[in-house]
Amino acid sequence: MEKEKPPSELDRDRQYCELCGKMENLLKCGRCRSSFYCSKEHQKQHWKKHKLICKEPGKAQISREKKSPGQGDDACSPQTANTETPGVGGRTSEDGSDNNDTATPNGQTGSSPTKLTVEYIITSMNSQGFCVVDNFLGSETGFGILENVKALYKTGRFTDGQLVSQKSDSNKNIRGDKITWIEGREPGCEKIFFLMSRMDDLIRHCNGKLGNYKINGRTKAMVACYPGKGTGYVRHVDNPNGDGRCVTCIYYLNKDWNVKEHGGLLRIFPEGMAQCADIEPIFDRLLLFWSDRRNPHEVQPAFATRYAITVWYFDAEERARAKEKYLTSAGEKGVKVDLNKSSDPS
Repeated sequence: MEKEKPPSELDRDRQYCELCGKMENLLKCGRCRSSFYCSKEHQKQHWKKHKLICKEPGKAQISREKKSPGQGDDACSPQTANTETPGVGGRTSEDGSDNNDTATPNGQTGSSPTKLTVEYIITSMNSQGFCVVDNFLGSETGFGILENVKALYKTGRFTDGQLVSQKSDSNKNIRGDKITWIEGREPGCEKIFFLMSRMDDLIRHCNGKLGNYKINGRTKAMVACYPGKGTGYVRHVDNPNGDGRCVTCIYYLNKDWNVKEHGGLLRIFPEGMAQCADIEPIFDRLLLFWSDRRNPHEVQPAFATRYAITVWYFDAEERARAKEKYLTSAGEKGVKVDLNKSSDPS
């Protein structure tokens, strides 16, 4: 690595250690010359991921999106492109270490998301309609949330997931999850509330730049459990009737998840795209996508217990119209969120 020259005011907010988020005394990656670390030790710790994207200036970067072998243009990608925020992959030299026991990238444990993370989410959402952020809160916080969820599940308050339209009596043939709705203030849900506050902060920083939406509220958190045994959710749309939900935000809690063994893949069929996107429900992964008809999706059969927490964010205008038309099947869980100021989980 080489010592970074004093940055301009414009560049300063874009430069930070890709491992810990520190923004002072940075060193630049000697190969790609566009990524930064606070020390050689942090550089080495992230080499395992960064080597996949580290390219010398001027050299083309190979796309990580692949098709299933022997399939045509309509094949689903085994792993959707852009599955990591810029910088999560790390920035190191050629002889970097494969050590992957790292701190939360991009300073995500702080109260405010980094500008680069926000820019990545805005760009991905507006260009392809979905976005994946890995290592969102870090292992320690993620395990705390998982403990809250498991304890909650043991209370027996989870019920069968319901459909937007209740005309069918065979819900279990359509969706097999068990759910409960959480505000976050309930005893034993402190870590879940922290997750919700971090989601709110992320949306607050993106608000006004996600499509033409003006977000002014969200649902409570839907905590869901697919109890294995082949349970899933057939292809559907979260908001087919204009109930106000514009962004679906899902946090996954499944440690050591292997889709070949455990199933439970979330497959999105983005409108206008030749390929579908396969999202593995791995631990500490955050998924965002448009809630309307642009993103039909399904949860493929799960053969192990699969946990996730979902929050839907409301567009102010559509939500107001929905209330006038009594399209409030999801709205009874709605709460107003002030996105003009940072959330305080304390």
